[in-house]
Amino acid sequence: MPRTTDHDERRTHLVKALLRVAGPHGLHAVTMRNVAAEAGVSLRIVQYYFGTKEELLHAALRHLGASVAERVGSSLTAAGPEGSDRDTIEAWLLAMLPLDEANRDSWIVFAEYHALALTDPALAAIRYTDMSSTLEEALAGLVAAAQKAGTVARGRDPRTEAAILLATTTGLGDSIMAGMRETTQAVTILRYHLDRLFDRPT
Repeated sequence: MPRTTDHDERRTHLVKALLRVAGPHGLHAVTMRNVAAEAGVSLRIVQYYFGTKEELLHAALRHLGASVAERVGSSLTAAGPEGSDRDTIEAWLLAMLPLDEANRDSWIVFAEYHALALTDPALAAIRYTDMSSTLEEALAGLVAAAQKAGTVARGRDPRTEAAILLATTTGLGDSIMAGMRETTQAVTILRYHLDRLFDRPT
C-alpha cells in the first residue's frame, strides 16, 4: 500500500486538476470524470479519494485557503517582526486582495464557491466559511492588542471592527474584479479605513 504521504500527494494532484478545469470553465463545469481526465487517472481513482463531487470541491476550497494563508504569511514575514499591529493587519488584508494573478485566480474560484452554495444544498451544507471565521477571530485579536497598546480607541469593539475589515476588503476585492475600481484606489481606501481605526490623522 502507498504511504500516507503518497495519499496526500495524490489528493493534492486531484485537487489541482479540479482547479485547472474550473479556471477556464467555472466550477459548474467540474465533474468527477473531467477531473480524472485532467489528472490523467481513472474515474475510480477520483472516487476512491473523494466519494462525492462536494467532497472534492471542499478539498479544493481548503487547498485554496491554505494557499491564501501561505501568501499572507509571506507578506507578514516581509513586513518584519518589528511591525506594529496596524502594519500586520494591513499586510494581511493586502495579501487577500486580488492584486496579482494568483490572488485573482483564487478570488474567482472563491466567488464561484459562494455562488454555487447559494443554490446547491449539498455544497451549502459544507462549512466553507470556516476560514473567514478563523481570520475574523485573528483580526479581532490584533485589534484588541492594539487597544491595550493604546493605538486603537477603547470604545471600539474588536470583533465588530474585524468583521468590518473583512467586509471592506471583500467589497474592495469584488470591485477590483468587476473593473469598477483600480487596484491603487482600492489600496488607498483600505489604508484610509485603517488610519481611521488606528486614530491616525488623514
